[in-house]
Amino acid sequence: MSTLINNRSTLIFFFQFFIFLLFPQNVFSQEKWRGNTTPTYIELINHLKKISRSNSDVELYSMGLSDYGLPIYVCIVNGAKDSINTFKKAREETTILFNNAIHPGEPDGVNACLIWLEEFLKNQKSIENLPVVAFIPAYNIGGILNRSSTSRANQNGPDEYGFRGNAKNLDLNRDFMKMDAVNSFTFAKIFHGLDPDVFVDNHVSNGADYQYILTYISSLRERLAPSLNTLIYDSLIPDLTDAIKKNHQIDLFPYVDLKGKTPDEGIVAFNDLPRYAMGYTSLFHTLSFTVETHMLKPFPDRVEATLAFMGELINWTSLNKPTIENSRNRARRFVIESPYLKHNYINSFKKDSILFKGYEHSFPIHKITGLTRLKYDTTKPYNKFVPYYNSSVAKDSVQLPKFYYVTAQEKDVIERLLANNVKMTKIVKDTLVNLGVYRVVDFTPSKKPYEGHYKLKNIKVQGDQEPVQLKKGDWMVNSNQYAALFIHSVLQPEMEDAYLSWNFFDSYLQQKEYFSSYVFIEKIEEILNNDLKLKKEYELKKKEDAGFANSEWEQLYFIYKRSTYFEKSYNRLPIYFQ
Repeated sequence: MSTLINNRSTLIFFFQFFIFLLFPQNVFSQEKWRGNTTPTYIELINHLKKISRSNSDVELYSMGLSDYGLPIYVCIVNGAKDSINTFKKAREETTILFNNAIHPGEPDGVNACLIWLEEFLKNQKSIENLPVVAFIPAYNIGGILNRSSTSRANQNGPDEYGFRGNAKNLDLNRDFMKMDAVNSFTFAKIFHGLDPDVFVDNHVSNGADYQYILTYISSLRERLAPSLNTLIYDSLIPDLTDAIKKNHQIDLFPYVDLKGKTPDEGIVAFNDLPRYAMGYTSLFHTLSFTVETHMLKPFPDRVEATLAFMGELINWTSLNKPTIENSRNRARRFVIESPYLKHNYINSFKKDSILFKGYEHSFPIHKITGLTRLKYDTTKPYNKFVPYYNSSVAKDSVQLPKFYYVTAQEKDVIERLLANNVKMTKIVKDTLVNLGVYRVVDFTPSKKPYEGHYKLKNIKVQGDQEPVQLKKGDWMVNSNQYAALFIHSVLQPEMEDAYLSWNFFDSYLQQKEYFSSYVFIEKIEEILNNDLKLKKEYELKKKEDAGFANSEWEQLYFIYKRSTYFEKSYNRLPIYFQ
């Protein structure tokens, strides 16, 4: 019955969609976008289609599908008026990309982009030296269609909004590396088609209450190449903070990720792992930000704050084109020339301080629960210094190979590498070559599912040189290329969001063959006599370990695992290095 209802709902939606296409409705006015309403998917796309048809400076392209089956669009301003040359211009010149509604319950960016577009057209393209400006109007189509007024219980408007999960109930802001969603492939097509120099993912925060309406997340300083670290932290962020304050009377503040229960206990820098939009785009040396407006502030005010950030960032980008291009090029060279890559960053908890505009809080007894609760008093604002933990350290580093080899049967891996513009060479004939081989020594599986996976953590691998039979159809990946950091991040097994951690290679972590004790016991004397080193290890363990000495199975497995009978593919990954 539920399937029938879902199918019927889908049919009704598509009927309505085509009615809108045939008979366009009156679009929202800017005044309404500045109110407590955000457009539906149909209203949004119809409005942008109307604008693009009537103004040559605005181009709207359907770039691919979502999991829902409807297209994901990108709107481009200051392009070249045709798709081929517009995307070519974007790649060759300075480009900024905004992503909206990855979490459709957080639609501030949707409205802000529409207002910016209307104001830009009305003001006759007043920004000098305008970069190519692109925005994805609505990324999570399944989520934006799942509208209600209740899914964001802590949020102050708008009247209706979408849902966090997409059509497959995935959080798309955790999917940029594993790419379980069709949406993620479409995003990669947009991103690599444009190669944006600057990227912004628009959100609304959860968490503590405080005075700020506008906060941001930037990449960890320690994760960035030096040229981008300097540009972002010494130039972009201070300039942006000053401009937004001067021109809009809005304070821009780092994202409030708490060390404890309240800001008084300290604020911690957010770890932008590659699974997130900002972390993913940073792998390609794009200057990347996540904007977080505050959930408890009124929706119209949040939209204006997002609009202020967008406008000032576009202005800054227009003034710093050569510097941006130079910094990105230097960052690419830095990664390619680096023999090692640090990873597994954690906060150092090196204590600094930052002036924070918060509210006094208390822990009164709640009359229903009978327990203490956190209560902020918005009638008692304060300005004071709080601990700020804004430095990170890498727990590990890995030596980077010049080449990786991916076996042909790993089609899911190959598909994702190609989708991310990784240049690869196909092996044309069977070749025996001495290569590095990854063997998994240890890992910790997640106890609970996370975004459709039981993710692997604390991965340890051993790399040995062995003769490897490469087959015709296998792939060679040269790490000396544009996508170098992405390549290392997915193919190096120890990386936090590597394909191994996302269960792409779980089948290689399972032993396939065993032995029958009563048969194999007949072989152990011969095996031990032919391997005196193994015999010595066996006798010593038998002497020192009483449990081992009393277990036939443990003794036989000990010998079996170290014999020629044990399968060579166990814990050996289908990824090689050179």
